[in-house]
Amino acid sequence: MKIATYTFEGRRHAGIVDAGNRTVTPFEDVDTRVDGALAIIRLAGNGDGVPIANGKAIPLDQIKLEAPIPRPARNVFCVGKNYHDHAREFARSGFDSSVSSADAAPVPSDPIFFSKVPESVIATGDIVRIPGDLSVAIDYETELTVVIGKGGRQISAASALDHVWGYTIINDVTARDIQGRHKQWLLGKSLDTFCPMGPWLVSKDELDGTDTRIRCWVNGEPRQDARTTDLIFDIPCLIETLSAGITLYPGDLIATGTAAGVGIGFTPPKYLKSGDVVRMEVDGIGVLENRFV
Repeated sequence: MKIATYTFEGRRHAGIVDAGNRTVTPFEDVDTRVDGALAIIRLAGNGDGVPIANGKAIPLDQIKLEAPIPRPARNVFCVGKNYHDHAREFARSGFDSSVSSADAAPVPSDPIFFSKVPESVIATGDIVRIPGDLSVAIDYETELTVVIGKGGRQISAASALDHVWGYTIINDVTARDIQGRHKQWLLGKSLDTFCPMGPWLVSKDELDGTDTRIRCWVNGEPRQDARTTDLIFDIPCLIETLSAGITLYPGDLIATGTAAGVGIGFTPPKYLKSGDVVRMEVDGIGVLENRFV
C-alpha cells in the first residue's frame, strides 16, 4: 500500500496510490487537511486499521504531491555513519567530529543519533534553497526512512518490526561547513527546506528493509548505489536503541543513514550548486527528486 499526501483543487488530501502509480484515491471519511497521511497512520496505530479510501480516483498528473507527513509531530530522528563504506569516507573527510583523527576507527560502536526540525520538511519536486549567506558546502544524503506505526517504549529488537508501519525516502541535506564549525549536526541539517521527503509512504509488506537498494544521481551522474545489507546497525537495533528511554509514537520517522558516495567523499568534494537536480530512488518506494537553487 502506498499512501500519498497531495493538494487537489486547493485542499490537502491523503489517499492510496494505485499499483501502477497512475491514480490516487482519497480517504473521504478522514480529515487529512492538516496532517495528511499522518492522520491515517495514527488511526492505524490506535488499532483502527487503515480506513477505506472511498473517494473518486484522480490521475497523479492532476495533483501536487506534498511530503507524505508534511509537518512531523516532532523532530525527525536521524542516524549518522550507519553504512560501513560511508563511515570510512566520512572519517577521511575531516568533518567527522566523532573521531579524533583519520586513523581512528571510523565504525561507531553504538548508533549515533541526531535530528532535523519539522519545519525543514518539503516534498518531492519542491525547491531546496541554498543559503549562500550561511554555507558554501551543501551536500546530499539518500536515506531509507522508517515510519513508526505502533508506538511504544523499551521495544525489543525482536519485536521492533511489529512497530513499523512502513517506509519513505528522505534526503538528509547537509551544510558541511556549518556541521564542521559547530561540531554537531542539528544546525547544518535543519535549515529551511533541508528535509525533502517522499514521494509517499509505502507499507512494510511491500518493502524488505533488510536488503533494499538505494541510489542517487546528481544531474544524471550516479553518486550513490548501495544496499541496506551494508547497514552497521539494522532497523530493529535502531528502534530498540531509540525506544530504550524515549517513547515512540505513530508517525515518528527514523532516517536510517546514508551510503558512500556523498559529495564530501570526493576529492575535491562535489558540493551542490544552484541548478543541480538530485534524484534519489529506493526500490519498492519510488523517486524523490529536487532542484537546488
